[in-house]
Amino acid sequence: MGIYAIKMPDIGEGIAEVELVEWRIKPGDEVKEDQVVADVMTDKATVEIPSPVHGKVLELGGQPGQLMVVGSELVRIEVAGEGNVKAGAAAPAKAAAAATVPPDQKDDITAGSDSLPLEGRAGEARGNSSSSRPKQAPERPHPSAPPEGEGARPPAVTPAPRRAPGDKPIASPAVRRRAWELGIELQFVHGSGPAGRIEHADLDVYLASRGQPAMATAPRLRERQGEEAIPVIGLRRKIAQKMQEAKRRIPHFSYVEEIDVTELEALRTKLNERHGATRGKLTVLPFIARAVVLAVEEFPQMNARFDDDAGVVTRHQPVHLGIATQTEGGLMVPVLRHAEAMDPWACAREIARLAEAARTGKAGRDELSGSTITISSLGPLGGIVTTPVINHPEVAIIGVNRIVERPVFQGDAVVRRSLMNLSSSFDHRVVDGMDAARFIQAIRALIETPALLFVE
Repeated sequence: MGIYAIKMPDIGEGIAEVELVEWRIKPGDEVKEDQVVADVMTDKATVEIPSPVHGKVLELGGQPGQLMVVGSELVRIEVAGEGNVKAGAAAPAKAAAAATVPPDQKDDITAGSDSLPLEGRAGEARGNSSSSRPKQAPERPHPSAPPEGEGARPPAVTPAPRRAPGDKPIASPAVRRRAWELGIELQFVHGSGPAGRIEHADLDVYLASRGQPAMATAPRLRERQGEEAIPVIGLRRKIAQKMQEAKRRIPHFSYVEEIDVTELEALRTKLNERHGATRGKLTVLPFIARAVVLAVEEFPQMNARFDDDAGVVTRHQPVHLGIATQTEGGLMVPVLRHAEAMDPWACAREIARLAEAARTGKAGRDELSGSTITISSLGPLGGIVTTPVINHPEVAIIGVNRIVERPVFQGDAVVRRSLMNLSSSFDHRVVDGMDAARFIQAIRALIETPALLFVE
């Protein structure tokens, strides 16, 4: 028997390190050739790492959330034959300690601090290291608990205290709070402390002597305890980094406009009735995509990407439309390429295909990059107004809110209309407020008169 080490492959595109997202195996498992052993993430997509051999898993070389350099040892497998690891070679957890570093401790390593084995570092990153847990102080008995050995002694009935009119009962804030929670009026409680001060024990005696009548009318809700630390890894980390970078580098401003989609909804309904069975059902999104395509012909500065390091804005002739899509792992933006060349049905089919690929993790790197302008829609949950974050390095994003029916004046009549807000954000470095308003008004005109969507 021998040992075969699977090393982190070179995924291409000049990528030197990837993030280990999830293990598909564990020590002791039997794996087959081409079976996926781990998922890793690059800057653009999740990649599955297959096993090139049959064998038994001996050791794993990292923890989810760690960055691993290309060529570092990923997993060791016991195989029939010699394998590719010499006898006495370092175990993957030790060998990878210098090459596999949790992102939140990378600065410490480069600064010369002592490295830890992967298991220890992963424990610290998750906040569950036993050495880092604070010791719990022993629980103090509740003041209402009877002293040991006195639990069976019946409480004495204490007469109501004699206080002069206007005298305020003496008690600490803690006693007053407990009395309030129990529904006890302190003026009826005898104080056994100095100068008639009411103690916790006096409250216990009062409750016992009165049969605790106030508890039924003033129940105390149960307090919750505990917390959960959620590691920000994988796709969620990429989203966090991208959103932070976009907000840090781009001075956003938003513009919101109300649009009457009554005529568009009527047209969509008729098209679905006539062609839905043969061409597929249409949602509102393909029509909005078409309106964006036509509007950027008049406002080409919106279909652009801004390289702020080079100080260059690149305006694009093709419209590669990003479609913000919610997945179980988080938000992804697959790209509808050459949206200008698609009719509503082709657009709807491609949007559905891209959304499914994104949600199932099958979207390729080419399908998740290269957008020139983005549409973000939360569908029925779209709210009234949103402030979408620009998909860097683009300069504009169109936010679609939900459709609602409201009464609207038309002349002297009040009629029911279907209304929707577009909440859009722009890069104020390259897009002026007036141009943004005119761009959205152009989209509005197209949507409110949907026949214009089919006129070149």
